[in-house]
Amino acid sequence: MSFKSFPKVELHTHLEGCAPPAFIRGLAREKKIDIGGIFDADGGYAFRDFDHFLKVYEAACTTLQTPEDFRRLTLAVLEETAANGVIYMETFVSPDFCGGGDLAAWRDYLAAIVDAADEAETKFGITLRGIVTGIRHFGPEACKPAARCAAETKGRFITGYGMAGGEMVGRPGDYAYSFDLAREAGLNLTCHAGEWGGPSMVRETIRDLGVSRIGHGIGAADDHALIDEIMEKDIVLEVCPGSNVVLKAVSGWPSHPIAKLRDAGVKVTVSTDDPPFFHTTMTKEFEMLQRTFGWEEDDFNALNRTAIAAAFCDEDTRERIGRQLEETQ
Repeated sequence: MSFKSFPKVELHTHLEGCAPPAFIRGLAREKKIDIGGIFDADGGYAFRDFDHFLKVYEAACTTLQTPEDFRRLTLAVLEETAANGVIYMETFVSPDFCGGGDLAAWRDYLAAIVDAADEAETKFGITLRGIVTGIRHFGPEACKPAARCAAETKGRFITGYGMAGGEMVGRPGDYAYSFDLAREAGLNLTCHAGEWGGPSMVRETIRDLGVSRIGHGIGAADDHALIDEIMEKDIVLEVCPGSNVVLKAVSGWPSHPIAKLRDAGVKVTVSTDDPPFFHTTMTKEFEMLQRTFGWEEDDFNALNRTAIAAAFCDEDTRERIGRQLEETQ
Protein backbone atom coordinates (compact mmCIF):
# COMPACT_ATOMS: atom_id res chain seq x y z
CA MET A 1 0.00 0.00 0.00
CA SER A 2 1.04 3.63 -0.49
CA PHE A 3 1.61 5.44 2.77
CA LYS A 4 2.14 8.97 1.46
CA SER A 5 -1.56 9.67 1.04
CA PHE A 6 -2.60 7.59 4.04
CA PRO A 7 -4.11 10.04 6.58
CA LYS A 8 -2.02 10.46 9.70
CA VAL A 9 -2.17 12.07 13.14
CA GLU A 10 1.15 13.29 14.57
CA LEU A 11 1.57 14.42 18.18
CA HIS A 12 5.32 14.95 18.70
CA THR A 13 7.14 17.53 16.59
CA HIS A 14 9.24 20.59 17.37
CA LEU A 15 8.38 23.54 15.16
CA GLU A 16 11.96 24.84 14.86
CA GLY A 17 13.22 21.27 14.42
CA CYS A 18 10.92 20.80 11.44
CA ALA A 19 12.65 23.65 9.56
CA PRO A 20 14.08 22.43 6.24
CA PRO A 21 17.84 23.09 6.00
CA ALA A 22 17.30 25.16 2.85
CA PHE A 23 14.85 27.38 4.75
CA ILE A 24 17.39 28.00 7.54
CA ARG A 25 20.19 28.63 5.04
CA GLY A 26 17.97 31.17 3.28
CA LEU A 27 17.28 33.03 6.52
CA ALA A 28 20.99 32.98 7.36
CA ARG A 29 21.81 34.57 4.00
CA GLU A 30 19.13 37.23 4.46
CA LYS A 31 20.44 38.12 7.91
CA LYS A 32 24.14 37.59 7.12
CA ILE A 33 24.54 34.99 9.88
CA ASP A 34 27.37 32.47 9.51
CA ILE A 35 26.04 29.02 10.46
CA GLY A 36 27.75 27.07 7.69
CA GLY A 37 29.30 24.70 10.20
CA ILE A 38 25.98 23.04 11.02
CA PHE A 39 25.49 21.55 7.55
CA ASP A 40 27.09 18.54 5.83
CA ALA A 41 28.41 18.42 2.27
CA ASP A 42 24.94 17.53 0.95
CA GLY A 43 23.32 20.51 2.67
CA GLY A 44 21.68 18.56 5.49
CA TYR A 45 22.11 19.15 9.21
CA ALA A 46 25.29 17.61 10.60
CA PHE A 47 25.75 16.41 14.19
CA ARG A 48 27.73 13.71 15.99
CA ASP A 49 25.48 12.73 18.88
CA PHE A 50 22.55 13.98 20.96
CA ASP A 51 24.47 16.71 22.77
CA HIS A 52 25.90 17.99 19.49
CA PHE A 53 22.42 17.76 17.95
CA LEU A 54 21.14 20.17 20.62
CA LYS A 55 23.92 22.65 19.74
CA VAL A 56 23.20 22.42 16.00
CA TYR A 57 19.47 22.82 16.68
CA GLU A 58 20.05 25.96 18.75
CA ALA A 59 22.44 27.36 16.13
CA ALA A 60 19.77 26.91 13.46
CA CYS A 61 17.30 28.74 15.72
CA THR A 62 19.52 31.84 15.77
CA THR A 63 18.21 32.62 12.28
CA LEU A 64 14.60 32.71 13.55
CA GLN A 65 14.51 36.23 14.95
CA THR A 66 11.10 37.75 14.21
CA PRO A 67 7.42 36.80 14.21
CA GLU A 68 7.50 36.94 10.42
CA ASP A 69 10.29 34.34 10.39
CA PHE A 70 8.06 32.02 12.40
CA ARG A 71 5.07 32.72 10.16
CA ARG A 72 7.10 31.69 7.14
CA LEU A 73 8.51 28.70 8.99
CA THR A 74 5.07 27.47 10.05
CA LEU A 75 3.73 27.66 6.50
CA ALA A 76 6.73 25.81 5.08
CA VAL A 77 6.54 23.08 7.73
CA LEU A 78 2.80 22.54 7.37
CA GLU A 79 2.97 22.35 3.57
CA GLU A 80 5.63 19.63 3.80
CA THR A 81 3.85 17.77 6.61
CA ALA A 82 0.50 17.83 4.81
CA ALA A 83 2.19 16.48 1.68
CA ASN A 84 2.95 13.36 3.74
CA GLY A 85 -0.68 12.78 4.62
CA VAL A 86 -0.77 14.38 8.07
CA ILE A 87 -4.20 15.89 8.74
CA TYR A 88 -3.67 16.79 12.40
CA MET A 89 -0.35 17.80 13.96
CA GLU A 90 0.80 19.03 17.33
CA THR A 91 4.04 20.93 17.67
CA PHE A 92 6.21 22.08 20.55
CA VAL A 93 6.90 25.81 20.50
CA SER A 94 9.31 27.46 22.91
CA PRO A 95 9.03 31.05 24.15
CA ASP A 96 12.81 30.87 24.63
CA PHE A 97 13.13 30.97 20.83
CA CYS A 98 10.19 33.38 20.45
CA GLY A 99 11.09 36.52 22.33
CA GLY A 100 13.32 35.07 25.03
CA GLY A 101 10.46 34.21 27.37
CA ASP A 102 9.00 37.73 27.42
CA LEU A 103 5.21 37.45 27.47
CA ALA A 104 4.50 40.49 25.27
CA ALA A 105 6.99 39.33 22.66
CA TRP A 106 5.65 35.78 22.88
CA ARG A 107 2.16 37.03 22.06
CA ASP A 108 3.47 38.62 18.85
CA TYR A 109 5.29 35.45 17.80
CA LEU A 110 2.28 33.31 18.67
CA ALA A 111 -0.06 35.51 16.61
CA ALA A 112 2.18 35.00 13.58
CA ILE A 113 2.29 31.23 14.08
CA VAL A 114 -1.49 31.02 14.49
CA ASP A 115 -2.02 33.16 11.39
CA ALA A 116 0.14 30.76 9.37
CA ALA A 117 -1.58 27.73 10.86
CA ASP A 118 -4.99 29.06 9.87
CA GLU A 119 -3.76 29.79 6.35
CA ALA A 120 -2.26 26.31 6.07
CA GLU A 121 -5.49 24.68 7.24
CA THR A 122 -7.33 26.41 4.39
CA LYS A 123 -4.64 25.70 1.78
CA PHE A 124 -3.36 22.25 2.77
CA GLY A 125 -6.09 20.73 4.93
CA ILE A 126 -3.90 20.23 7.99
CA THR A 127 -4.89 21.26 11.52
CA LEU A 128 -2.14 22.43 13.91
CA ARG A 129 -2.17 22.84 17.69
CA GLY A 130 0.67 24.15 19.86
CA ILE A 131 2.28 22.87 23.06
CA VAL A 132 4.40 25.47 24.85
CA THR A 133 7.69 23.90 25.84
CA GLY A 134 10.27 24.58 28.51
CA ILE A 135 13.87 23.73 27.61
CA ARG A 136 15.13 21.33 30.27
CA HIS A 137 18.84 21.97 29.93
CA PHE A 138 18.23 25.71 30.42
CA GLY A 139 17.28 24.80 34.00
CA PRO A 140 14.16 24.89 36.22
CA GLU A 141 14.12 28.68 36.58
CA ALA A 142 14.15 29.17 32.81
CA CYS A 143 11.11 26.91 32.45
CA LYS A 144 8.96 29.12 34.67
CA PRO A 145 8.59 31.99 32.13
CA ALA A 146 7.70 29.40 29.47
CA ALA A 147 4.95 28.02 31.70
CA ARG A 148 3.66 31.53 32.37
CA CYS A 149 3.53 32.19 28.62
CA ALA A 150 1.58 28.96 28.21
CA ALA A 151 -0.86 29.81 30.98
CA GLU A 152 -1.47 33.33 29.68
CA THR A 153 -2.10 32.25 26.09
CA LYS A 154 -4.06 29.02 26.59
CA GLY A 155 -6.88 28.79 24.08
CA ARG A 156 -7.88 27.29 20.75
CA PHE A 157 -4.28 26.97 19.56
CA ILE A 158 -2.17 26.63 22.72
CA THR A 159 -3.58 23.56 24.39
CA GLY A 160 -0.66 22.03 26.28
CA TYR A 161 2.60 22.49 28.15
CA GLY A 162 5.64 20.24 28.07
CA MET A 163 9.38 20.02 28.47
CA ALA A 164 12.07 19.00 25.98
CA GLY A 165 15.85 19.26 25.69
CA GLY A 166 18.59 17.49 27.62
CA GLU A 167 16.77 14.81 29.59
CA MET A 168 19.64 14.13 31.98
CA VAL A 169 19.71 17.69 33.40
CA GLY A 170 18.14 17.52 36.86
CA ARG A 171 15.30 15.27 37.96
CA PRO A 172 11.65 15.71 36.96
CA GLY A 173 10.66 17.02 40.39
CA ASP A 174 13.01 19.98 39.93
CA TYR A 175 10.61 21.28 37.27
CA ALA A 176 7.36 20.69 39.17
CA TYR A 177 6.63 24.43 39.60
CA SER A 178 6.22 25.07 35.88
CA PHE A 179 4.05 21.99 35.42
CA ASP A 180 1.89 22.93 38.41
CA LEU A 181 1.44 26.42 36.96
CA ALA A 182 0.40 25.00 33.59
CA ARG A 183 -1.92 22.45 35.18
CA GLU A 184 -3.69 25.13 37.21
CA ALA A 185 -4.27 27.03 33.95
CA GLY A 186 -6.07 23.98 32.55
CA LEU A 187 -3.38 22.94 30.08
CA ASN A 188 -2.73 19.35 29.05
CA LEU A 189 0.71 18.06 30.06
CA THR A 190 3.43 16.03 28.39
CA CYS A 191 7.17 15.65 28.96
CA HIS A 192 10.12 14.04 27.22
CA ALA A 193 11.35 11.09 29.29
CA GLY A 194 12.84 7.67 28.75
CA GLU A 195 14.67 8.54 25.56
CA TRP A 196 17.94 8.42 27.52
CA GLY A 197 17.04 8.28 31.21
CA GLY A 198 15.64 4.77 31.48
CA PRO A 199 12.63 3.59 33.47
CA SER A 200 13.39 5.64 36.58
CA MET A 201 13.10 8.88 34.60
CA VAL A 202 9.77 7.81 33.14
CA ARG A 203 8.46 6.74 36.54
CA GLU A 204 9.51 10.03 38.20
CA THR A 205 8.07 12.09 35.36
CA ILE A 206 4.68 10.45 35.73
CA ARG A 207 4.78 10.74 39.54
CA ASP A 208 6.24 14.22 39.97
CA LEU A 209 4.86 16.08 36.95
CA GLY A 210 1.43 14.47 36.52
CA VAL A 211 1.57 14.20 32.74
CA SER A 212 -0.94 12.36 30.56
CA ARG A 213 1.57 11.73 27.76
CA ILE A 214 5.28 10.92 27.66
CA GLY A 215 7.54 12.01 24.81
CA HIS A 216 9.48 8.94 23.62
CA GLY A 217 9.13 6.73 26.72
CA ILE A 218 11.02 3.82 25.19
CA GLY A 219 13.07 3.37 28.38
CA ALA A 220 10.00 1.78 29.95
CA ALA A 221 10.08 -1.25 27.65
CA ASP A 222 11.94 -3.65 29.97
CA ASP A 223 10.31 -2.63 33.25
CA HIS A 224 7.15 -4.69 33.61
CA ALA A 225 5.98 -2.87 36.73
CA LEU A 226 6.36 0.47 34.97
CA ILE A 227 4.47 -0.81 31.94
CA ASP A 228 1.65 -1.84 34.27
CA GLU A 229 1.68 1.65 35.83
CA ILE A 230 1.62 3.34 32.42
CA MET A 231 -1.40 1.29 31.42
CA GLU A 232 -3.15 1.74 34.76
CA LYS A 233 -2.75 5.53 34.53
CA ASP A 234 -3.68 5.54 30.83
CA ILE A 235 -0.44 7.27 29.81
CA VAL A 236 0.12 7.59 26.06
CA LEU A 237 3.63 7.41 24.60
CA GLU A 238 4.67 9.75 21.78
CA VAL A 239 7.18 7.41 20.12
CA CYS A 240 9.58 8.69 17.45
CA PRO A 241 11.35 5.60 16.05
CA GLY A 242 13.36 7.26 13.27
CA SER A 243 14.67 9.86 15.69
CA ASN A 244 15.68 7.16 18.17
CA VAL A 245 17.55 5.25 15.47
CA VAL A 246 19.50 8.24 14.12
CA LEU A 247 20.44 9.51 17.59
CA LYS A 248 21.40 5.95 18.60
CA ALA A 249 19.00 5.73 21.49
CA VAL A 250 18.46 2.26 19.99
CA SER A 251 20.84 0.23 17.84
CA GLY A 252 18.51 0.08 14.85
CA TRP A 253 14.94 -0.38 13.66
CA PRO A 254 14.78 -4.14 14.46
CA SER A 255 15.69 -3.45 18.10
CA HIS A 256 13.26 -0.58 18.57
CA PRO A 257 10.80 -1.41 21.39
CA ILE A 258 7.68 0.20 19.90
CA ALA A 259 6.22 -3.16 18.88
CA LYS A 260 7.09 -4.68 22.27
CA LEU A 261 5.38 -1.80 24.07
CA ARG A 262 2.30 -1.95 21.87
CA ASP A 263 2.02 -5.71 22.20
CA ALA A 264 2.23 -5.34 25.99
CA GLY A 265 -0.86 -3.10 25.86
CA VAL A 266 0.75 0.34 26.09
CA LYS A 267 -0.91 3.08 24.04
CA VAL A 268 1.70 4.19 21.49
CA THR A 269 1.65 6.83 18.78
CA VAL A 270 4.18 7.58 16.04
CA SER A 271 5.81 10.92 15.18
CA THR A 272 8.86 12.34 13.42
CA ASP A 273 10.24 14.61 16.21
CA ASP A 274 12.56 16.82 14.08
CA PRO A 275 12.13 15.27 10.62
CA PRO A 276 14.80 17.03 8.50
CA PHE A 277 17.41 16.38 11.18
CA PHE A 278 16.62 12.66 11.10
CA HIS A 279 15.99 12.32 7.34
CA THR A 280 12.45 11.15 7.92
CA THR A 281 8.80 11.92 7.24
CA MET A 282 5.61 10.35 8.55
CA THR A 283 5.49 8.44 5.26
CA LYS A 284 8.93 6.94 5.94
CA GLU A 285 8.02 6.14 9.56
CA PHE A 286 4.99 4.14 8.42
CA GLU A 287 7.00 2.41 5.68
CA MET A 288 9.70 1.36 8.15
CA LEU A 289 7.16 0.10 10.67
CA GLN A 290 5.61 -2.06 7.98
CA ARG A 291 8.99 -3.28 6.74
CA THR A 292 10.40 -3.98 10.21
CA PHE A 293 7.39 -5.28 12.15
CA GLY A 294 4.97 -6.28 9.44
CA TRP A 295 2.32 -3.75 10.48
CA GLU A 296 -0.57 -3.40 8.10
CA GLU A 297 -3.40 -0.98 7.43
CA ASP A 298 -5.38 -2.00 10.52
CA ASP A 299 -2.35 -1.33 12.70
CA PHE A 300 -1.91 2.17 11.28
CA ASN A 301 -5.60 2.91 11.63
CA ALA A 302 -5.29 1.89 15.28
CA LEU A 303 -2.28 4.20 15.70
CA ASN A 304 -4.35 7.09 14.35
CA ARG A 305 -7.26 6.32 16.65
CA THR A 306 -4.96 6.24 19.66
CA ALA A 307 -3.32 9.51 18.62
CA ILE A 308 -6.50 11.51 18.03
CA ALA A 309 -7.99 10.22 21.29
CA ALA A 310 -4.86 11.48 23.11
CA ALA A 311 -4.61 14.75 21.16
CA PHE A 312 -4.54 18.02 23.10
CA CYS A 313 -7.46 19.58 21.24
CA ASP A 314 -11.08 20.51 21.86
CA GLU A 315 -13.78 17.88 21.36
CA ASP A 316 -15.15 19.45 18.19
CA THR A 317 -11.73 19.20 16.54
CA ARG A 318 -11.26 15.64 17.82
CA GLU A 319 -14.62 14.59 16.36
CA ARG A 320 -13.91 16.34 13.04
CA ILE A 321 -10.51 14.68 12.62
CA GLY A 322 -11.99 11.37 13.75
CA ARG A 323 -14.60 11.57 11.01
CA GLN A 324 -11.91 12.29 8.42
CA LEU A 325 -10.03 9.21 9.54
CA GLU A 326 -13.14 7.03 9.42
CA GLU A 327 -14.02 8.20 5.93
CA THR A 328 -10.72 6.86 4.58
CA GLN A 329 -10.80 3.44 6.25
